[in-house]
This record gives sequence, C-alpha cells and structure tokens, in this order.
Amino acid sequence: MTEILVQDAVGGELSTDVRVVDHPAWPQLKNAVEEIRVWQSADGSIDFTAEDAPARTDADAVLDRIAAAVEQLSPLLPHGADYHRALVADLRKWAAEGYGVPDFLDSLMAFHPAAERVDGRQHLVVFPMYTQNGNPDRNLEAVVLRMVWPEWLADLEATRYDNPLFCGITFEDFTSGYDTNSAVLFPETVAVREVPANFTWGGIFCDREAARFRRVTEAAVDVLGVELPADIKEMLGDQQRCQEAFVLWDMVHDRAHSHGDLPFDPFMIKQRQPFWMYGLEELRCDLTAFKEAVRLEAEGNPHGRDVQYAVLFDRMFRFPLTGDRVRNYDGLGGQLLFAYLHKHDVVRWTDNTLFIDWQRAPEVTNQLCAEIEKLYRDGIDRPKLVHWLAAYDLVSTYLAPHPGSRWAKGAEALDVHQPPRKLVDDVLADEFPLSMFFEALSKKLKSVIASTKGITAQDVEKAAA
Repeated sequence: MTEILVQDAVGGELSTDVRVVDHPAWPQLKNAVEEIRVWQSADGSIDFTAEDAPARTDADAVLDRIAAAVEQLSPLLPHGADYHRALVADLRKWAAEGYGVPDFLDSLMAFHPAAERVDGRQHLVVFPMYTQNGNPDRNLEAVVLRMVWPEWLADLEATRYDNPLFCGITFEDFTSGYDTNSAVLFPETVAVREVPANFTWGGIFCDREAARFRRVTEAAVDVLGVELPADIKEMLGDQQRCQEAFVLWDMVHDRAHSHGDLPFDPFMIKQRQPFWMYGLEELRCDLTAFKEAVRLEAEGNPHGRDVQYAVLFDRMFRFPLTGDRVRNYDGLGGQLLFAYLHKHDVVRWTDNTLFIDWQRAPEVTNQLCAEIEKLYRDGIDRPKLVHWLAAYDLVSTYLAPHPGSRWAKGAEALDVHQPPRKLVDDVLADEFPLSMFFEALSKKLKSVIASTKGITAQDVEKAAA
C-alpha cells in the first residue's frame, strides 16, 4: 500500500499509514450524519414543522458534532485541508440559514481529488447528495475512500488513454446512501445553488464493481455450466485482479463518451431520446474498452485479457437482469451483446449448457463494436429521427421488439410531424422484453443479484473464506 503522510493532532511530525476510519472521530461523524439524514426531506432540507421533526436545537447539536469530527479528521488528510475548511463553512451556513435546501457549491469547488492522483491516498467526502443507482434524495452522506492509481494505470493514462478527470476509488467506509447499488461518486449529484461550468473529477468504486461482478459471474457460470479457461477462473478468485480490470475498463469507457465520430452531444443524458440510444451509447463505450483490451493483450499487457472477460461476463450475465424493466438501457445493451454473440455462434445454449467459443469471442465482439461505430458515423449525415430509426433497426435485428410496439412498425406508424422528442412518448417502457433464456436465468440469479446491494470487497472475501 502507498504510504499516506498525515500530521498528528497537535501538528507535530508526520507519521504514516493512518486509516481515517480507525480514528475515533470517524464513527462519531458517521453516526451524526446518519442521525441528521432521517430528518431531511427529498431536497435535503429539514422541515421543523413536520411530524416527528427534531427541535432546532437538536439539529444544531448534531451538526456541531459533524463539523467537529471533520475538523478532527482533517489533520490526517493535509491534501484535503482547503476542502475541509470549505465543508465546515457550508455546514455552518446551512444551519445559519435554517436548514433549507442545502447549497454546498463552495466546498464542492474546493474538492479536487483528480488534481493529484496518488495511489492509496485517502479522502474524506461529506456532501448532501443523491447516490446514483442508490438513494434518489439529496441526503447528507459521508464516505472515506482511497484512490486507485497504480503506476501501470498512470502510464496508460499518460500515453494513450488521456482522462485527467477520472478517479478510480475504493471504499473504506460509508453512510446509508452507499449501502445500495451505487458504485460512483459524481459531483453532479451534490446539492448546489447553481451548476458549475465545468466539473474537475468523477469517481468510480472499482472494488464494488469487482465484488458484484465476481459474485454474479460465479453464480451464472455455475447455473449455466460454463467451462472457464484456467486464467479466467483464477481471475474470478482474485479480488485485486478484478479491481485492476475494472479500473482500466472504467477509465477507457469514461473517455470514450467524448471520443469517436459522434453525431450528438456526448453528454446525451441531458437530451430526451429513446432509451435504446442510451443503451447503444453505454455499450459503445464498453466495447471501445473491449477493443482496446484486445490490443493491450496483443501487446503483452497482462490486464488486457481480464478486461475483455470482465466486459463480456458483466454485460451478458449481470446487466440484463439488474434493475426493473422500465427503460432499462444498461439491460438492453447486455441483451444485445448476448444476442449478437449467439447469432454469430460465439455462445450456444445447448443441452442446458452455455458453450463459449473463446477463440472467436474477441473478433465477433469487436465486429459488434464496428457496427455501432458505423451507425454513429452515418448518423452525422442524418436527421435525428432518421438516426433513431436506424438505431432501432440495428437493435431489432438481434432483439425482438414488444409485439405492441409502435416503433417496430416503422415511420408510417409514427406521427412524424411531431418534434422527435415528442415521439419518445410512443416508446414502450419495456420496448425489448427479456428473451425466454434471460427470463429463466433471472429466476436462478434473482437472489444473487439482490445480495450485491451494498456489497464490498470484504463481503466477497469473507464469503470465499
């Protein structure tokens, strides 16, 4: 582990490798945050007129404990001193203004984890925020994390996958908003008075991603009778190796959103589009990472093959079965990848066993990537609605649309005189239902996938032991 330089509580000489979560102020901070969370409304405010609302003095006392704990922990993290000062100021301002809708813009702008990415460096993060794929409300959350930035990853970022905002991170401990399916820390989720012109970082918890990948993949392989190559079997048994695969996958995926022949704003989540467009975009970025991993393997990089099978297994086994069926664009991308490989005889479901052609898998997966890239390149010369219909044709070549779909009947079934965004209303919540294969697999894996809520690396290691 990289040494973490920290000052002692009286400002004396530097010591090393002190874990923030082992300091007595951390459980005090965590417990105080949990106490104040239950008083907050969805927008993060506290309504003192509500039934069971705290007295204002009680809220002040809890907030004082939070601020005091941050100040006690701050000397352990000298690189975060400016952020911690701004954080305490934002906490005090929130209290002074009566605990209305919180505004932590000043502390958000003082937090710069990507400015100096040091492997193993700890960060204490406290914000009113929603947790993506977790808690939708802007409750106060506290999390202690470590940066994942090994030398080999830093070299790849510096020489071929430039991504100065990306932060690979792991959990040390967290409050309730992260006892969920959330595996990201994004500045966009923080409650602020105005959206900054630019964000300077984005974090993805590769330890949680690796842990749930391992649990779900091992269960799927067992249920489906997949015969794994020895090196992939070894990978599934190694949490650290899986984390390294995910941090590389995530770094390449993240930069792919703004690289390539793009017919639209790469931050397309701001636009109203049919959900298969989001599904194709996420899959394109994953397959870009896959394509780069094939190149890395050919160059002798030991992480290249691991990334390929992390993408394949997570996309084929976990993604289609995770979440509900309402505009599930990640699920759609996973279904599409499986169906494409099945149509091209890379995967075969025969005699209740899933066979995988390991030799052809890289070539055919890259072939799907090329089809999506061609769709995008051609889309530069198309009107928006024509592009959406072309994308629908690509997806429906491999996935059967719902029999009641209006989009499946083509342009003649749509009121094309409306603006394209209005036609999104004609998209069914589950435009491409699960196949019979995935319906059956869902019954087998449902409880396993549910068990990954809030999962940590320690959870899978304990289970393996």
